[in-house]
Amino acid sequence: MSEDLATGPLAGVRVVELAGIGPGPFAAMMLADLGADVIRVDRVAEVDASAFGTPHPDLLNRGRRSIGVDLKSADGREVVLALVGAADALIEGFRPGVTERLGVGPADCQAVNPALVYGRMTGWGQDGPNAPYAGHDIDYLALTGALHGIGRAGEPPVPPMNLLGDFGGGGMMLALGVVSALYAVRGGGTGQVVDAAVVDGVAVLSTQIHALHQLGMWRTPRGVNLLDGGAPFYDTYECADGRYLAVGALEPRFYDELVRRTGFPLPPDEPIDRTDPANWPALRAAWARLFRTRTRDEWAALLTASDACAAPVLDWQEASEHPHLAARRTFVLRDGVGPAGAGAPVLRHAIRRPPPWPGEHTDEVLTEAGFDRNRVAQLRASGAVG
Repeated sequence: MSEDLATGPLAGVRVVELAGIGPGPFAAMMLADLGADVIRVDRVAEVDASAFGTPHPDLLNRGRRSIGVDLKSADGREVVLALVGAADALIEGFRPGVTERLGVGPADCQAVNPALVYGRMTGWGQDGPNAPYAGHDIDYLALTGALHGIGRAGEPPVPPMNLLGDFGGGGMMLALGVVSALYAVRGGGTGQVVDAAVVDGVAVLSTQIHALHQLGMWRTPRGVNLLDGGAPFYDTYECADGRYLAVGALEPRFYDELVRRTGFPLPPDEPIDRTDPANWPALRAAWARLFRTRTRDEWAALLTASDACAAPVLDWQEASEHPHLAARRTFVLRDGVGPAGAGAPVLRHAIRRPPPWPGEHTDEVLTEAGFDRNRVAQLRASGAVG
């Protein structure tokens, strides 16, 4: 296993991550990709020393070191607060009030380190009627209206995996909030608490749709608008081999290029005014007939190296092998783990470590935090660390 020297805009920043799932680890991954030294505090019960030295399969945990800690023990709390004392930020994704009960809430941590940025990741937020309850990506999308707008006309809403909520509205917003708070602290400000909630982040991501609605350019029913599959020139089409082509020729000149390259319309069809939504069903039927005359890859060969704004719909494996993504190293393998997205946009290809196994760096991290050999042995004996 090789490790690159710390580099990037967040080099020298240390982050403590209280292990969680989904958006919290994604935010920590982004910070690590940007050069931060992220120490992941895993549950001591999950430590399996026999796996050390091999990459953990969870790609979201890449780029950091791991220490196994029992957060419910007094000694475990001591360890976390010692790490906090030398850190710039902490990230946690527990339900509201949990870290306070464990003695590692914002007040506890900022008493040790007044300049600490304390990042909190929840679905519903730290307050509000829903805050105490569990939820998942689909629930946050449902409440913000975003889920209502995703799907075909006349059909049920379609969950867009958990990319929009957990990672776009959650983890990425938390990473941005933490970086912004670090900037404020470096400028002389006091410690900050960042309350990142998926439900809030999805609402922010929906801003353009709300704006289009206010402008009279977006209708409430799903599947009837410009960007939701309502427009026949912004949709997916089945090809002769049963695979799909994505078409996004929104602007007139791009649509004209699509028409020119495909020979649309097919005889005996006549050109139809695409700007009138009343014509969209007939246009869609005509495009569907045309795209079923060739395979997906035949259409891709004809259209993708142009301004026709069309691309083959690839599966996960095909995507990692596509020539454009390969040329940009968009997906990479590191230490035999992957393929995975290469890294943060300002510092590409900076995955310095594979995902660690829980507790793989416990002794190393404790030594850096100032614990001597005897104290480390006592912590291990008590089960506070592993």
